Amino acid sequence: MFVPSASSQARGAAYGLTAAALFGVSPPLAKLLLPEAGPLLIAGLLYLGAGLGLFAFELLFYRRSSAPHQEAPIRRSDARLLAGVILAGGALGPVLMLWGLERLSAVLASLLLNLEAPLTMVLAVFLFREHLGRWEVAGASLIFVGAAVLSYQPQALHGDVLGFLALLGACLCWAIDNNLTQQLSLRDPIVATRLKTLGAGTCTLSLAVATGQSLPSLSILLSALVLGLISYGLSLVLDMRALRILGAAREAGYFATAPFIGAVAAVPILGERWGTSEGLATTLMAAGLFLLLRERHSHEHAHDELEHDHAHVHGKHHEHGHDHAVIGQPHAHLHRHPPLVHDHPHVSELHHRHGHG
Repeated sequence: MFVPSASSQARGAAYGLTAAALFGVSPPLAKLLLPEAGPLLIAGLLYLGAGLGLFAFELLFYRRSSAPHQEAPIRRSDARLLAGVILAGGALGPVLMLWGLERLSAVLASLLLNLEAPLTMVLAVFLFREHLGRWEVAGASLIFVGAAVLSYQPQALHGDVLGFLALLGACLCWAIDNNLTQQLSLRDPIVATRLKTLGAGTCTLSLAVATGQSLPSLSILLSALVLGLISYGLSLVLDMRALRILGAAREAGYFATAPFIGAVAAVPILGERWGTSEGLATTLMAAGLFLLLRERHSHEHAHDELEHDHAHVHGKHHEHGHDHAVIGQPHAHLHRHPPLVHDHPHVSELHHRHGHG
């Protein structure tokens, strides 16, 4: 059974914050591309760049190394989860967002889009049986409030009910996407991200073409593809690793720092300046991260008998034989865990979904 130690939880936090940083720098950079292309077209190119870049990496390097043997492969049984991720995150989410943006001010839309993280957390806790301690809830809440402070401009708040519902629906779609991706987090993150981004890119680009948008110049197209590989492809691979270690609820808190990182990046990229709201957001998010990192959850809990496939190393929680040659460690194969009752620090990743008295 996988037991996330304090060091592995710190590694999960590093994955999550790095993923947020890579994603957070994409808005100011993508803004430079918008004069020649609409947001839906750029979003599709970013997804497509991520998928094509990861596919090229697989062909040239990944499949020739021992890395694929260290991760559990995508299986036919994962098809429904992948379809849900692509449909919710790559098709419905962008459509609802654009429909809402037409009816709301940019500032109000920016505020509403911060709902993705708390909705991810709500679904993770109440639908997917994750658990959060009170300090983690407080820490994530401070980060959410800090993200909202960054985009709050009361003089520019206006819109209608349908626009509000559309943006809320978009955030709910992406919250579903995040939680379904967490269910796939024991699979090979490079292959899963490649399938997810290629599917989402195809859906989003098809929507862009259907609404009459044409491809931009070659330089803008290539810039969007490269930015997509870094800010979407690499970011989502790291995000899947964080989801594997931390669960969707905690990862939502770390990833919610992306707007703050984008605000930092906008200073040198777009020449923007910081003011009181940026300083307040910095304080709130720093306090929130401190609370997320300090939480330790430990109690006696039971594991039912389980047979599954994921990356692991041999040790106290993985003592089993092999019917085949093992290529290094970590490695992945179908293996069985006997029933177990023990007490150790843990978080609500896929191995630790249990009730709390």
